[in-house]
Amino acid sequence: MTAKLAKDIDELVGPRGRSAFLVELAEKEVKRRKLLAILRKDEPIWKDEDHPDIAVQGAAEWVHNLRHEKSARQQQLDDLTSETDI
Repeated sequence: MTAKLAKDIDELVGPRGRSAFLVELAEKEVKRRKLLAILRKDEPIWKDEDHPDIAVQGAAEWVHNLRHEKSARQQQLDDLTSETDI
């Protein structure tokens, strides 16, 4: 490592944080490269047999239903609102 690079890192994270910074950076880079390797493969990542609920109804309908489905939080808010409408 060059002295300039060490100085730049130290200015960002302090001299005591250099090792942790480099470990974090290395972990991120390893993850990024693994993801890129997966994406470069010819084999499809998505397999219909892994997602039968979507394969049966089709992706467009599944997304439509998901978008129109109320969340648990929204249902709670609706219930509270209906109780105060009495």
